Amino acid sequence: MDALVLHGGAGHKSELRDVMQKYAEEAFKNDALESVIQAVVFMEDNPLFNAGTGSNMRMDGSIQMDAAVMVPGDFGAVINIENVKNPVLVARDVMHHSPHLILAGDGAVKFARKMGYPEYNPATEKARERRDKVIQELRNGKIPSYYHPDFLMEFLGDTVGAVARIDEKFAAAVSTGGTSLTLRGRVGDSPIIGAGIYCGENGAVVATGIGEEIIRHMLSLAIYNRIGTAPLEEICREEIEKFGDVPVGVIAVSIEEECAVSNRNMPYAILRMEERNR
Repeated sequence: MDALVLHGGAGHKSELRDVMQKYAEEAFKNDALESVIQAVVFMEDNPLFNAGTGSNMRMDGSIQMDAAVMVPGDFGAVINIENVKNPVLVARDVMHHSPHLILAGDGAVKFARKMGYPEYNPATEKARERRDKVIQELRNGKIPSYYHPDFLMEFLGDTVGAVARIDEKFAAAVSTGGTSLTLRGRVGDSPIIGAGIYCGENGAVVATGIGEEIIRHMLSLAIYNRIGTAPLEEICREEIEKFGDVPVGVIAVSIEEECAVSNRNMPYAILRMEERNR
């Protein structure tokens, strides 16, 4: 049975689920890779999500974005890319049209221009307000905790992602605009194989939450390696429980199952073949 699963970030507004359901229906018209990429593009173009146009400004006022795509046996990612509208599309081109797996910083931007992506400023008033609030709190001697729910709701916004199983093939895609409480050059879990994303012959997993902790746990790979040993949702819940109070969530598909699990509110959509064919 074909399936497409989307998420809008652990700790994000649950009322976005209707939007995500619409995106799932519109994206679920292609093969596995193009379906997850299209779903992520929809969210990158919506300033309500922290990716693409909705990306956060870092403390220095810059916007640096990460994105990755993965299919069994292949991978593409951009790290700290700037001034493009859809980082996930550039990540796809890194996979398909370069000899590399990952491009970063100025190199990623130059590659994007060569591939025909025009300059685009993703800055929004929401991003400026979030960044200004972080700066003001730091000046007042307050250091927001990455692990506090208030920080997550106000300053993180989190990643977006999608996984798919279509025609017995798997794919995964992620994109993020990071958080305002970071230095220029910081890299989270999204573009790291095994941390924020993993896809193989047995399924696909995408994570969301506090990137540093997700990397330390190699969360996506940990879940993938357990596929088939227990129900998929049970595996995801057990791995998430290891994080304690640290905000984290995952979406995953295996050969026969799909799920979305988080220890925070996480807008998501799960669309299966029968629903697509209605």
